[in-house]
Amino acid sequence: MFKLFMAIQVWVYRRSKGKMGGKMRGFKVILLTTTGRKSGQIRTLPLGLFDWPGGYLVVASNGGQPRHPAWYLNLMNNPHATVQVLDQVLPVTAEVLTGEPRARAWQEVIATAPSYAAYEKKTTRVIPLVLLRPTK
Repeated sequence: MFKLFMAIQVWVYRRSKGKMGGKMRGFKVILLTTTGRKSGQIRTLPLGLFDWPGGYLVVASNGGQPRHPAWYLNLMNNPHATVQVLDQVLPVTAEVLTGEPRARAWQEVIATAPSYAAYEKKTTRVIPLVLLRPTK
């Protein structure tokens, strides 16, 4: 049922160029398209984003589950992806933030969206923050 909901959301976002589905729970939404690390298939899903210098920041929280989300693992295998931001489709390269940049970004994420702090408490893994940098 969840996969069907996601497929419908992606379809609506694409058809409306983000006018419908471009916001969810007060967050801007992008469509992230990655290549499956095992299957090689193209995968697209909507993700909440945080505007960040140099690109778009997304959080690989997986709802606080013990495992990273599949899209994150796909990006670790192949950091080249595509995002759709409203009516723009852009190639991006994924970069995982670490150290001070991650700490600073995490503070902003949890200040803006406290649910991520709750996810952090549910898991023992460090929740990755991924900067999707537009490429030419």
